[in-house]
Parts: sequence; C-alpha cells; structure tokens
Amino acid sequence: MTTRVETPQTHCRVGFARADITPPVGIYHRMWGAALHDRATGVHRPLTATALWLESDDHVGRQLVLGLDFCLLEPDEFALIRDHVARVAGIKPGEIQIAMSHTHGAAWLSRARSHLPGGDLIGPYLDQTLTTCGRIAADAAKSARAASIVYGRSRCSLAAHRDFHDATSGQVVCGFNPDGPADDTVLVARVTSDDGRPLGTIVNYACHPTTLAWENTLISPDYIGAMREVVEKQTGAPCLFLQGASGELGPREGFVGDPAVADRNGRQLGFAALSGLESLPAPGTRFEYAGPVVSGAILGTWKHRPVSPEFSDRSRVWQTTDLTAPLPYRLELPTAEASRAELARWEGEEATARAAGDTARVSECRARAEQMTRQLVRLAALPPGRAYPYRVAMARLGHAVWVFAPGELYQQFQITIRNRFPRFAVIVSTITNDWQPGYLPAVQAYGQGIYQDVIAAVGPGSLETLTETVCRAIAALASESKASA
Repeated sequence: MTTRVETPQTHCRVGFARADITPPVGIYHRMWGAALHDRATGVHRPLTATALWLESDDHVGRQLVLGLDFCLLEPDEFALIRDHVARVAGIKPGEIQIAMSHTHGAAWLSRARSHLPGGDLIGPYLDQTLTTCGRIAADAAKSARAASIVYGRSRCSLAAHRDFHDATSGQVVCGFNPDGPADDTVLVARVTSDDGRPLGTIVNYACHPTTLAWENTLISPDYIGAMREVVEKQTGAPCLFLQGASGELGPREGFVGDPAVADRNGRQLGFAALSGLESLPAPGTRFEYAGPVVSGAILGTWKHRPVSPEFSDRSRVWQTTDLTAPLPYRLELPTAEASRAELARWEGEEATARAAGDTARVSECRARAEQMTRQLVRLAALPPGRAYPYRVAMARLGHAVWVFAPGELYQQFQITIRNRFPRFAVIVSTITNDWQPGYLPAVQAYGQGIYQDVIAAVGPGSLETLTETVCRAIAALASESKASA
C-alpha cells in the first residue's frame, strides 16, 4: 500500500529572460506550399525568445535552453546563434540547447530566400535576432538564483492524430484522424526561488502548431501565444514552451486562416497547463499518509511534510551526456538531379496555368514546386555517407531527465521513455539544435504514402533504434550508484 507520494523536483540555480523577436511586416512569409501570398501582411501575436539558464548548485554544471518562436532554421543559423551566445553569456557551445516552438505562422527564415519578395528583410532580421539571443542569455545568467523546479502532469485533448485515409481519393492525407491515438500528456514545471518568488514555468506538449495554414498572412506563434498569455497572467512569470514528439500529431481544428481558432486552441492548452501547475506541492515537500481520524467514519488523513534528506540530496544531482546514433539513410532517397528536374516541370506548369487564368492549378503547381525546393534544401543539408549522425543531448537534473532531440519524432519516442522511467519527470524537446534529418516516423508508418514517410531521410526502424539508444543512456544517468559516485 502506497503511503507516500513524492513529486519529482530539481534544485539548482535558475534564471529566465524574455524578448520580443517579431519579424517586420512585409518579410517573406510563405511557409505553406499552397499559400498564394509571399509577404506577411501583419502580426497576430508577437513572437518571443525565452532564455532559461540552469546551473548546478556547485556552479560547475550549466545548461542554457533558448526557446524561439520559429518553425525551422538552417543548420548554419543554429551554429551562428550558439557561437554568439556562448561568447556573450560565457557558456560552452555544447551547453546551449536551441529549441524551436515550430510555429508555422512565423516567417520562412532562410537567407537562401533573400531573392524572393520580402526576402531582403530576412538577413537583417536574423542578425538582429542573433544579438537579442545573446542579450537575453546573459540576462538569464545574471538573474540566476537558487531555486526549485517542481514537475507534474496534466492532460489536454488539443493534439490529435493527423494521418487520415481519404476513402474517396484513396490517399492518406495530413489532417484530423479521430480514430488515431494521440498522447495527451502535458508535462509542466513550476520554478520557485528559495525565497519563495515565482521565476517561471515550463510547458512541454506535443502538437504541431499548424492551426494557421496557407490562408493566414499574419506573423503568429500559433496556439502557443494564447497558451503563454493564459499561464503568464495567472503565474506572473515567463512561460517557456518546449515542443514534444509531435511527428504525427496536430490540433483537432487546424489548417485554417482564422487567428481566433489559434487563440482558442492556445487557451485550451493554457488552462490544462494551469491545472497541472495548480496541483503541484510546495518545493521540498511530499504528500504522505498521516493516520486515521475518528469522525462519522474512520477518515484517513494525508499531509504535506518535508522530503527526506536523501530525496533532497538527489534533487541536486546534475549529470549530462551526449550521444550520436548513426541512423541509416533510406535506400530510395531521392537525388538532387531528379528533384531539380521535377522542380522545373512544376514551374513550367505553373506558368501555363497562370497564362490560362487557372488559379486553383496555379496554387497546386506552386505547392508542388515548393515541395521540390524544400527537398533540395534537405538533401543538401544531409551529411555524406550511408547514415545520418543523429545527436541527442540529455541531462539528469535531480528527479527529472531532459532530452533534447533534433528533427520531428513520432509520439512513441516520448511515450516509451516516460513509461520506462516512471519515477522521473521526462521532458522531451524536439526540433532542438537542428531540424534535420526531418521526420522520424514509427516503423509501421513507412510505405503508407503519408507526408512524414515521403519526406523522411532515414529508413524504417530508425525511430525504434534511437529510442532504445536513448533509453540505455537514460538508464545510466538514472543509476543511483553512479549519481552518488
């Protein structure tokens, strides 16, 4: 019979800092292939950069988590940000984790698109953002103070499975599948200084920010903006959002042009996150059975009491590790030559459609051409060889494990890890430090003709191999004998 409930906690030094990084109106914005516009026409909600500085109690271990309201960045941009922030904030580049919220309402931030309408604004904007990231990283480091991070969970039904079989066309489309499984876990954390001040919160949830799609012409953080507003209004402190393993998950109501829908989705997640945050105990306490009380019935009472010295010591454990898993490229990976030929074909068909005044066909041709353009970018970014060197950064901070992974992983990655290590709070932050190698679908998703399968660079079984590799690394981090060594 369980007589004690202990909530995962971390004790370390923590600092938060926040800045507005909204791009200028008019910047190149065409994130969606089906979009008919090129430039952003306005702003729905600001985009933000949030710096979370984590430092061990003995000042030896450090991690900086930099959350950006971007969809994607080129690998060179990640490197530029990391190197600049390292110099300004006095931290090693390998200790910096750059996490994309993955909002599809942000501008398309690639210097390679500078020749397109509004593309001339991309380079100066990225240079300015680089400076901003360095500033808030330094601010977060300066503001760091002794604090406790208390972790919990709630549930939210915003995320839904998005691989749907269209029986009429015989296609598998990317949309709402009411029959598919969807992880509804909201991992939350409340950060409180040792003198009782609220420093910030963390919300880790898996759902593509694709409420707003090709009809939207506004710069937007998608549902994440309203979620932050709800949480920050209640807590009075900044909220860092970390995107979970959402490869096949998206909002139930998405692919629209109405910002009000994104706000509604965000409030749904925000209230769910607040539910989890409100349920958390005070730092340094546990909930335990206090014994019977005779009343009309014999009542069993529970009380919040201080944690044991052993639990307190473990909450200060600080261990980090990196691993590189070679994930074999798929055998049928398209070639750059074939992709360029396909791009030329669709550009020719678009010109024909424009001459004929066929708007619907123009939209389709633009989308197909855009697919090939992006495919060429992906192919150029893949390292040579037979396998992709997939790098994962992990940190055991007290009773929590933080996993920072690039690309877009299917939900079973986070579900498996959390099931394997139930006594730890497990934060899974994807699209972190790189978008490559793109999607990592579950093995059963290959060969179905779905979007994630079609553009995946690595072969079947890669996700499962990575999951087992990460679990072995976490098992080593979780070893109490190692932790006490």
